[in-house]
Amino acid sequence: MNAFHIYKSRPRVAALGMLCALATLGQTACASPTHLPDRSNYAAPRAAVAPVVDGVAADAAWEQAPWQDIGHRWLGPEYSATDFKGRFKMVWTEERIYLLAEIVDDILIDSHRDPLLQYWDDDCLEIFIDEDFSGGEHHFNHNAFAYHFSLDNQAIDIGTDRKARSYSHHTESQWWQHGDTVIWEVSIDIYDDSYVDGGDNDPVALVAGKVIGLMVAYCDNDGSELRENFIGSESVPTGAKDRGYIDAGLFGKVVLDE
Repeated sequence: MNAFHIYKSRPRVAALGMLCALATLGQTACASPTHLPDRSNYAAPRAAVAPVVDGVAADAAWEQAPWQDIGHRWLGPEYSATDFKGRFKMVWTEERIYLLAEIVDDILIDSHRDPLLQYWDDDCLEIFIDEDFSGGEHHFNHNAFAYHFSLDNQAIDIGTDRKARSYSHHTESQWWQHGDTVIWEVSIDIYDDSYVDGGDNDPVALVAGKVIGLMVAYCDNDGSELRENFIGSESVPTGAKDRGYIDAGLFGKVVLDE
């Protein structure tokens, strides 16, 4: 997520989009003109009572939601199950989505005091959201969001001014560590691509049957200057594997279910 990755990855994404467009004509390589093939499909149940975001995960709403693994190694060397293991589940209300992540991480690191600098190099939970599952590029726009949740529960993404900024006002976040397992609960307002940084924006009202794009990842650092692993919920078979922050075509499909 450093400047090198931001500018170096852009030609790859453009090339991928062109290849997908050509492949779609032949009905061979891409599932759709907007998304990579083999994206996950997740049915998120409606919560009769919204979960309390407290890192405890004792709410009845979580019992009806299925787990999905965070197990695709995007960056870094092989790791053991004691170093990292992750999964998540999701529910929703009319107001927002709720996500519960269960992360096994034997060492937690938060070494950058400025939340807007190298936030991806500390341990953080990253949640990618595309309000209408339209895919496409979202580097310096709000076609999609890439929320980086730090251990101090802030949510950071890149704004239209090409600078990192806090979007913590979109979210609520709380985690607790139990041994080597972190229980992390998050709620997120959903905004469409008309969102204006610093403007008066209203979140989208959620309804059953709505489809959104979602991908969940974890940046793992056990004591290095830079993150050591980047692990996500979706496979990235071609191109730069860490390009989810600019390419919503990697996201999985979530249907808001009753």
